[in-house]
Amino acid sequence: MTRALGGCLVLLLLAGCQGQGLQPEMGLNPRLAQPGDDSSPSLATTGMAWIAPAPNGHQQIRWLDFASGLGAPLPGLNRPDAQPISVGVDRLGQRFALVRSLEGRTELLIYERNLALLRPIPLLPAGVPAKVALSGDGRVLAVQVSREGRWQVEVINLP
Repeated sequence: MTRALGGCLVLLLLAGCQGQGLQPEMGLNPRLAQPGDDSSPSLATTGMAWIAPAPNGHQQIRWLDFASGLGAPLPGLNRPDAQPISVGVDRLGQRFALVRSLEGRTELLIYERNLALLRPIPLLPAGVPAKVALSGDGRVLAVQVSREGRWQVEVINLP
């Protein structure tokens, strides 16, 4: 009897898991569905950052504010001669970590959206950053770095 009851409970749990499948966010997806090569999405509680095609044929980092459903400017972040590679954002959408290529070198940077301030983060020993992730509180950065042909993940505490 106990075994049959346990089996029924498992079936009920599995049936409950199949209820409603994952559904796309219909309010946001049409706004994001522009032709192009969008990449590196990073979610915050207030919005989303990602890399999208720019009118000049390069790529740029964009920000979508969930409350308004509109894009918001990122002054001081996107340069027409720079190519973003990866972006990560904290949970409030105020601090961005990014990897970009500029004048033949790849660099790791932090952008403070509320201050429109962009500053480099040095890698010691030197390496080539590729992918980046930022903790929810914006104080810890994880970056994939190539050094002498070997990939490593480095964790950096930020002020």
